[in-house]
Amino acid sequence: MRIFAFLALFICVNTFAACPEWLDTSMRKLHSQETISFCEDYWGKPMLIVNTASHCGFTKQLKGLEEIHNKYKDKGLAVIGFASDDFWQGADTEAEAAEICYVNYGVTFTMIAQSSVRGKNANKIFTELAEHVGSPSWNFNKYLVKKDGDVTARFGSRTEPDSAKFTTAIESLLR
Repeated sequence: MRIFAFLALFICVNTFAACPEWLDTSMRKLHSQETISFCEDYWGKPMLIVNTASHCGFTKQLKGLEEIHNKYKDKGLAVIGFASDDFWQGADTEAEAAEICYVNYGVTFTMIAQSSVRGKNANKIFTELAEHVGSPSWNFNKYLVKKDGDVTARFGSRTEPDSAKFTTAIESLLR
């Protein structure tokens, strides 16, 4: 029995030790006191990371992102939205942003509280994404990250969540 406990601890410690530095951060969930530790919660999972805004012409993509979340969550995909007002289309309050996401669009995937996603004030996650595939050029840029932390692709705002090109990229990520 002790060997199994030791083995479980060894695997856990070595998994977190391998987590890339850029994921070694915690952020607060949207309209919540709960924080997310990216290494603990997402390391070892493929991720779809999206910068969102509540009052943008692309906000309707939240529905499609929720569909992706529901379709692929059992295959390990983590969908993570980052509320941002970098393009001046965010909600005035966090409560309003939460209502738009959770009530209007039925979002159940993780939404992170508002932060900057571009420029010198970009959060740690988006700083890394920008280094690999570029900063968001507008709201609803979609980034795909392999389970080992390698950033593989960025899709712009005009790429709908249900587009064949995007779906193919997600399915490739999950193989």
